Amino acid sequence: MSSREVVVLSVGGVRFVTRASTLQQFPESRLARMLNDDDREFKLVNGEFFVDRDGALFSYIIDFLRTLQISLPTDFSDYQRLQREAEFYGLYPLTNLLSQEHLLKPRLEILEVRFSLQEMQAFFRIFGSCSATIEALAEQITVFTGQQLGQGWKSPFPSQKPLVPLPLERPSHHDMVFLCGTEYSAGDQFVARYVSIKPDNRKLINGTNVLGLLLDTLLKDGFRLISTRTVASEEKVECYTFERMKRAAGLTITVNQTPGSSGVEQARRSQVQKGK
Repeated sequence: MSSREVVVLSVGGVRFVTRASTLQQFPESRLARMLNDDDREFKLVNGEFFVDRDGALFSYIIDFLRTLQISLPTDFSDYQRLQREAEFYGLYPLTNLLSQEHLLKPRLEILEVRFSLQEMQAFFRIFGSCSATIEALAEQITVFTGQQLGQGWKSPFPSQKPLVPLPLERPSHHDMVFLCGTEYSAGDQFVARYVSIKPDNRKLINGTNVLGLLLDTLLKDGFRLISTRTVASEEKVECYTFERMKRAAGLTITVNQTPGSSGVEQARRSQVQKGK
């Protein structure tokens, strides 16, 4: 029986088809012993193994055996039931992982955009609870500067000199600062700052236009606008707060292979690490 290539299981009335090698990932598990007719809990009926357990939760069990990773939906809440199923099948690495519930639950991510208009300049400051999101957003935003004649939002791009990209100001890993618009330089010349936000290729100088593009970029990235407020009426600082449910990263199981140790002992010493 153990040499059979394809195995069919009926778990709680739900049918699963997989390879024997998948069920043998952990040799001391009950699923591996099942293939050797070494566990009376599993009945072979018409060429299919019948298991009187939860079929919906078994889909996570079989996915774990196929990938050695666990990825759960953002609304998943049956951690204890899934852990109980893992214990039934003798999958101790999965049991250990599910006991670390905080690693698997999705986390609420908060991002705040502060915007103010002062004369012919617009100032932006972005705060985020997740530094990785701020890093990714900083790679999308580029500020260009150049000299131009005349003053105003609608002044054309300077033709005499190319625009020069400027690094964003990063007070910390969790925020960034940049501005756009024009400011007086010397004579009748002004320094102009334009903002570009990938994948949009435009270079925008009008602060309201930049704000609109920035908010649209965040909405497309899965954020939801939850509030707007004025935080400093004298300076006309507006604050836009967003939230996003950040899925937990897939987790990978690495089993320590120690010569002479049984599969159960190896599984109990398994290490949990973040999937790449």
